[in-house]
Amino acid sequence: MTERYMVDFGGDGAGEGELSWGQQDIWRAMVRQESWIPNGAWGPLPEGTTLDEIRDRLRYLMSRFPTARTRLRLRPGQEPVQIVADAGEVPLDVFDAADPERIRLKLQNDPYDFERDWPIRMAAIRHGDAYTHLVVVMCHLVTDGFGAGVLLEELDKRPETPVPDLQPLEQARWQASASGQRQHAMALRHWDGILREMPLRRYPESRAPQAPRHWRGEFQSAALSMALRSVTARTGIAAAPVLLAVFAIALARVTGLNPVVVRPMVNNRFRPGLDRVVCMLAQYGLGRLDVAGVTFADAFERARRSALSTYKHAYYDPAGLDALVDRVSAERPGLQLPCYFNDRRDDAATAGAPVPDPADVAAAAGGGTFTWTTRQDVPFEPLIVHVDELPGATQAIVFCDTHVIAPDDVEALLRGLEAVAVEAALDPGAPTAVA
Repeated sequence: MTERYMVDFGGDGAGEGELSWGQQDIWRAMVRQESWIPNGAWGPLPEGTTLDEIRDRLRYLMSRFPTARTRLRLRPGQEPVQIVADAGEVPLDVFDAADPERIRLKLQNDPYDFERDWPIRMAAIRHGDAYTHLVVVMCHLVTDGFGAGVLLEELDKRPETPVPDLQPLEQARWQASASGQRQHAMALRHWDGILREMPLRRYPESRAPQAPRHWRGEFQSAALSMALRSVTARTGIAAAPVLLAVFAIALARVTGLNPVVVRPMVNNRFRPGLDRVVCMLAQYGLGRLDVAGVTFADAFERARRSALSTYKHAYYDPAGLDALVDRVSAERPGLQLPCYFNDRRDDAATAGAPVPDPADVAAAAGGGTFTWTTRQDVPFEPLIVHVDELPGATQAIVFCDTHVIAPDDVEALLRGLEAVAVEAALDPGAPTAVA
């Protein structure tokens, strides 16, 4: 670091209270994964950007969004308390002639103190007198991916309108109310029914437990992107349930298990008053999908109907859900929870793109690339897949426990996304080939 500047800020919404359900969910993931789960990015600054302008950007971010001013008070044996400050100072670091990616990794890897550190870290890269790049890293307690889109939009436009009323402190108050508890009870009934009916094992026995144990891999495929657009256009079914069905079919082919049970990430922003809140609101739902003995088109329609129920029941108290899972696991020894699936694609990324010609989809098939990128002993979830849309390709990122599922099966699952999507694009009326 070359220089550090302290930036003052102040905003509304100060107070303290229990964590909201979304905050509790990500906190539990942080404990399991031994990480503050930072999200970071960097990008170029407009030519002529001044230090004062960068300070103003950081000041606006911290002042506008209560979650950017939120720290925790840890309580042994209990959930933390969230504390939203009304004012404070946050550091802005300036690095001379540094690689922005190296700085991003530094900000993410530096130790993080939940009780003392602000959840936003910002740095500027300077070459001579010119500020060329901005690096921002934030704790996942600040927001999920959908809220991040709102944050970036408002950081660009700088609106002065009030933020939505349902910030996490107010969410937690509603969740503790009779209405909130009815929502939670309804969600648990949905989960209880599926957990008691699903097969005990979800994956084939791992044939190759590794050391280090936990692996991360990336799969990129132009054919997958083209095929998904084609299927959506040909069937008229929205992009999210189409991809969910493709994932379920690929998973069934690898595991040999049907119906498929999966935990898709649900953004929960369809609920009143929550669509523009910058916070951790997304939670994993639980869905059951039978993809055997039907056509691809049938599977997509089933996924569309199943998704509605899954989304409705993905808003719950994580502590209550954990207690339910413990009870069912005690009654069904050996119960293995299903994998996580996070569709992070932005429909705007492919909006207006032409429907690919089937011949082009077929020609691109099999061209996807897979790479293992990380091997570590710090735990990931047993199996979680994130899907993003890149320019010209769809990317699937997988985290897995090789003692639970073999690396070869994980790679086959991701390559299977491309294979299933291409088959469906070429003939939606063909069978899924799941027994």
